Amino acid sequence: MVCNFLFTKLLKDQKILMENNRKFQTGNIIAISFAHMVHDIYSAFLAPILPLLIEKFKMSLTLAGFLTVAQNIPSLFNPFIGLLADKMPIRYLLIFAPTITVTTMSLLGIAPYYSVLIILLFVMGIGASLFHVPAPVMIRKIAGSRVGKGMSFFMFGGEIARSIGPLVILGGISLWGLEGTYRLFPFGLTASAILYFKFRNIKISEDFKKSIEAKSPFHTFKEHLPLLITIAGVSFFISIIKAALTTFLPVYFTSSGSSLWKGGIALSILQLAGAIGTMLSGTFSDKLGRRQTLLFIVIANPILMLLFVYSSGIFVYPLLALIGLFAFAITPIFLAIINETVSDRPAFLNGLYMTINFGTGALTVMLVGILGDLIGLELSYKVCALLGFAGIPFVLKIKNK
Repeated sequence: MVCNFLFTKLLKDQKILMENNRKFQTGNIIAISFAHMVHDIYSAFLAPILPLLIEKFKMSLTLAGFLTVAQNIPSLFNPFIGLLADKMPIRYLLIFAPTITVTTMSLLGIAPYYSVLIILLFVMGIGASLFHVPAPVMIRKIAGSRVGKGMSFFMFGGEIARSIGPLVILGGISLWGLEGTYRLFPFGLTASAILYFKFRNIKISEDFKKSIEAKSPFHTFKEHLPLLITIAGVSFFISIIKAALTTFLPVYFTSSGSSLWKGGIALSILQLAGAIGTMLSGTFSDKLGRRQTLLFIVIANPILMLLFVYSSGIFVYPLLALIGLFAFAITPIFLAIINETVSDRPAFLNGLYMTINFGTGALTVMLVGILGDLIGLELSYKVCALLGFAGIPFVLKIKNK
């Protein structure tokens, strides 16, 4: 009888443990999403002030595009950060990585030379990698069975930050001038201090302290290479539209005679709509399927981009909102696909995806910059829109969950 009682209690405890593992931990997910927002508010400073930096340093669009490349070079090391994250406590990266970004991006305005800009953005990219590689893996651990929803929360924090970021930096410039933006530095440090007191009590890093036995990193890479190639194909042809807009939209507006504020507001509209898109897409893909949701997004993006280029007046703003709604919606879906994939090295696999994500973003920004110098931004936007349709065959190769 005692044995039956103990056996029944054991089964009950195991059931409770399994339910807790599948529970959507809203508080912890919101905390990580807040960290993402703090980080990305500052990382969004470059595009809004790019027209001022182009004027200050007499840059071509190609050199301007290389700034984003410098920002994304550290993403090449994402898989190695993933290997470390698979073996060590990682929640402290979420606390201290935003401090690196806050420091470097606050100093862009006082950079005396183009080379100093490159160094600041490279260091910022290191902070971004330290944050973005482990964070989605932590989300997967605490999202239970609703991984897509968890990734949507996470990406909402990042995208809403990129709609706030342009307004923050332009507000700072209005108050203190371009050289006075270093005054934004204390606000970010205060936010990092808040993150410390919140995250120090989140006891989920122990899940990552496990030995990796069976498979080598190369085996993991080889095993998932077809999926990674497919994701890279979709990412490239979506990123070429995103790069044209997120990096060069203020330049596109100012080159047609609009004010810097008008370009910044347009960018904020795009990013705010992107935040809404990321919040919805993961949840929708949980219900409708990853491939179906991605296919709709990949078809809609180039059509909306073409409509934007041929529109004028007040109509450009709702079109920008629609583009943002779809263009940014793919990341939560890809994060859900990657983190649902069975692997002995989840952070390493996520690091590989982050390398693809940041790498295609940097490459497409550089390509759009070169195209802009050769044929002008308006014609480049049309070319980018047409290239967007090439992502459809890659989406069709993705298997539904």
